Amino acid sequence: MKALVCGAGIAGLTLAWHLESAGWEVELVERAPAFRDGGYMIDFYGPGFDVAEQMGLSARLEAARYQVDELSYVDRSGRRTSRLKLTSGLERVVSLPRGDLARAVADEVRAPITYGATVESVEQDAEGVSLRLTDGTSRRVDLLAGADGTRSRVRELVFGDVAPRYLGHQVAAYVVDDAELSARLGTRYRMLTEPGLMAGAYALRGGRIALLFLRREPDPALPADPAAALRRHYGHLGWILPDVLSRCPDPPELYYDQVTQVEMDRWHAGRVVLVGDACQAVSLFAGHGASMAMAGAWVLADELAAAGGDVPAAAARYHARMAPAVVEVQRFGRQTIQWVAPSSRGRIFVRDLLLRLAALPGGDRRLVNSLSPGGHELIAVSPRRASSAPR
Repeated sequence: MKALVCGAGIAGLTLAWHLESAGWEVELVERAPAFRDGGYMIDFYGPGFDVAEQMGLSARLEAARYQVDELSYVDRSGRRTSRLKLTSGLERVVSLPRGDLARAVADEVRAPITYGATVESVEQDAEGVSLRLTDGTSRRVDLLAGADGTRSRVRELVFGDVAPRYLGHQVAAYVVDDAELSARLGTRYRMLTEPGLMAGAYALRGGRIALLFLRREPDPALPADPAAALRRHYGHLGWILPDVLSRCPDPPELYYDQVTQVEMDRWHAGRVVLVGDACQAVSLFAGHGASMAMAGAWVLADELAAAGGDVPAAAARYHARMAPAVVEVQRFGRQTIQWVAPSSRGRIFVRDLLLRLAALPGGDRRLVNSLSPGGHELIAVSPRRASSAPR
């Protein structure tokens, strides 16, 4: 059986790994010119963590993890206004940049990756999928998996115009070198919030600092000059922002995008199936995207392993298993918008009060549990997946 996976991010790479383990001949194409490192810090947990363990990645992720001991909010002068000590209840949570997780999976995938290319056209029949790539080459495969993100080319070609649901915010992230400030930040994730604005900073290895910005913006149109937009909206807020914004790079070193969710009634059409953010983007607010991407890839591979070559039937069962959990996590993400990026000073006050209550004995564990939207039931060791043992 042959598969082409369009998209070499976390979902696509995870799917490729599992298909290889089941004996498929796999190829990946990725429209970016090279592997995409970096990305903002994520807390990786839940069903994706279970998948990573089954893939034998636990030691790799443990080595890559960052020790985040405290989440704290500061005011314009840098004075702490509230904090949450992260010391218990976090045994199965790994904090690391999204790109480091993708790299851990990529290093275990043997399938060739063609960078700088994507799918140009798709035709399918009962026996397979014929496709043409933007580099002029053609393929004939048993399965085409669209793992190419919220602006999926595969989704556009096969499912038509599916507009992502804009959640009224735009996000930006970049990294600067500053050993002195990195040492000052230490193992704390610090954030400044004003109504409709959030700026966060945390230290990376090698004397670097990762910055994350979240801004409420009713207009989904992205600015022509995103670096200038960041300086305009955040430069007057004090703390470390004037300094780090003076070193803000332009894209592609600066990541700048809408915060969206992708909602679809159907993730499959014949032998074409979507996975990851192409069909189930849950948004930054849900904080569960990487985990759900790996879970979705696992569930699809699990159903393909049971299908005996019936790709359409496997795709239908994959959607039936995965969609309810995705709907739950997407709903959770929409509910947390007002707490991640409060729209008023009153909500900022309530959030800080909740964090102070969480500082009471056992409060951090209760808060962590309340921030886990579920999905653990998706992953279970299956006898038919014995081939998915660490390689």
